[in-house]
Amino acid sequence: MNITINEAFDGMTIEQLLKHWVLPKKMIHELRMSKELTVNDGPAVFSTVLHTDDILTLPLSEEKSQYKSSYRLCEVVYEDEFLAILVKPKGVKTHPNDMMETNTLLNHAIYTLKSDYVEPVHRLDQETVGLVLVAKNPLVKKILDRMLEERDITRTYKAKVRSLLPIKNQTIELPIGKDKFHPNKRRVSDSGQHAVTHIISSKVLGDGVTEVELKLDTGRTHQIRVHLAAIGYPVLGDPLYSDSRLRQLQLTGYKLTFTHPITNKLVEAELKQ
Repeated sequence: MNITINEAFDGMTIEQLLKHWVLPKKMIHELRMSKELTVNDGPAVFSTVLHTDDILTLPLSEEKSQYKSSYRLCEVVYEDEFLAILVKPKGVKTHPNDMMETNTLLNHAIYTLKSDYVEPVHRLDQETVGLVLVAKNPLVKKILDRMLEERDITRTYKAKVRSLLPIKNQTIELPIGKDKFHPNKRRVSDSGQHAVTHIISSKVLGDGVTEVELKLDTGRTHQIRVHLAAIGYPVLGDPLYSDSRLRQLQLTGYKLTFTHPITNKLVEAELKQ
């Protein structure tokens, strides 16, 4: 993996850079022991000082994703050598439940991105349309996983609900667990996982419909759907958490914002609606 050193990392040693990324100790140890670390094609060690525009080469194992290619293209809204942001259509799973499946976003991504390694950093429900961030090598995947956990990746959603009036901005902090009576559902449960959803704006569209904009601190299964239903505003077209008989879920993951861990530049992708 070749990395062009950004000016934000100028003056760091290789060891300081790897710790800045908060990589797992095992990976750092393997890189420390490697004899193949180079800077500008010359041998390097952990104490080597890096400068802007240096080319740092990190030897990584040839890890490959196991998803089968679908031989179908998916829509890409951002891509570089380290990561990509894809559009997941309605009715398409983010990834297969078993490796024989071939009609999920990750199957399409393996074909579209021409990369042997493509792994999702987060997921969307099958009926949700939206942007999905994927990593194109295992080192970047570990960095992005940590960034997601530490809320350094902002995911913004829009949902349509039944309401004649705007819905006040608020934070919904209710734990979510499995519904023991319905294997496909989740519910608010004292024994569930910590879950936080922020309503950051709302707009009345008319005909009794209001559009709500939300951000997530956590990413539990069906989180937005469960939380909005819990405060009395289930997402329109949701057959699990409302009285809808149609699978027309009005929920979109429309925006992703984060600082690129390698280039240190702001990445902001938005789904045009």
